[in-house]
Amino acid sequence: MSLVIHPRDFPSMAEEHVDPERLRRAKKAYTTRFLADALSEDAGGYELWDAAPSAGDVVLARVAAIGHHKRLESPDSRRQAMFVGDEILVAYGNRYAPDQFRAVVPADLAPCSLVAGGGLAAMVVEQHSDIVQATSIEPIGLLARNGAVVNLQDFAPHRVSSVTTLPGRPQVIAVLGTSMNSGKSTTLGCMVNGLGRAGLTVSAGKATGTGAGNDPRLFTDAGARRVLDFTDFGFPTTYLLDYPTVRGLLTSMIDALTTAETDVVVVEIADGVYQGETARLLRDPVFHNAVDRVVFAAADALGAAAGVEVLRQGGVHLAAVSGLLTASPLAAREASGVIDAPVIDTYELCNPSTAVKLLPAGK
Repeated sequence: MSLVIHPRDFPSMAEEHVDPERLRRAKKAYTTRFLADALSEDAGGYELWDAAPSAGDVVLARVAAIGHHKRLESPDSRRQAMFVGDEILVAYGNRYAPDQFRAVVPADLAPCSLVAGGGLAAMVVEQHSDIVQATSIEPIGLLARNGAVVNLQDFAPHRVSSVTTLPGRPQVIAVLGTSMNSGKSTTLGCMVNGLGRAGLTVSAGKATGTGAGNDPRLFTDAGARRVLDFTDFGFPTTYLLDYPTVRGLLTSMIDALTTAETDVVVVEIADGVYQGETARLLRDPVFHNAVDRVVFAAADALGAAAGVEVLRQGGVHLAAVSGLLTASPLAAREASGVIDAPVIDTYELCNPSTAVKLLPAGK
């Protein structure tokens, strides 16, 4: 496979050829799965560079101490146990996770942390008080080949385009939420299942977030005909990406999920409506032109009321509220009493007649 060259200035670059067998033995992360496929065919000709990393760059690192993440998600989503001394192939990236870590790409290859089980190397800036320290890793070198550092985009099967209009697109529903762990992915999976059982062909995607395989595989198990996430476009996470790229990811993903047979595209927008990239999307006319309806997942009644108000102010067409709050009948009744949108039990969305009511009438 030919590589996309990312020209950079490496004033202190040091090179070391790496034994192909060493690369084969290293534990690979989910974020590096397309590179892992290439390495299984040809692991020769790679080098390790000592240079300043950027988001998406692949690094060979050594596990120094086991912390919060004790397992590394493999390219096929198996949870690999990690041991001190293991060599792992992961990608640098920024992370935004209120329940875990806020972390950024460091300026050099100094010791840092594994901040996501899907394979993300970064420097922890803040963390939740209930979370133990992150797993410590020691970068050995950035993977390089053909005179350039290997970046996930070099092997990704899709590219972000500048398309902002989607003429002829199918119906599109976006799932947003109050925060991480508010039930967005489960809500989306149940919607996919219900719409599919209604006889519709559904494609599903995750446009923003932190790279991991559990959500895409849930969407597949729910019955989605075609599934993509942002890692298919070469991004280990979307936090701190420039905004045009975030917007382009959404429209490019909807475009890539659209086939002649597709009746509905359902897309998850990660984290909460106050998160920077998500908040800006909600104010963007491109989002409103690309998305017909929104289903909002909330963890409690107060979050549902506040989130619905944010969506209303943004002019979003809200179809329903669902998510974690519906696990509690009392919380669901509280929400129903203060918001003017249907509150639907998450698993009721698997009912075909319930799911199809979320679709815009006459489209």
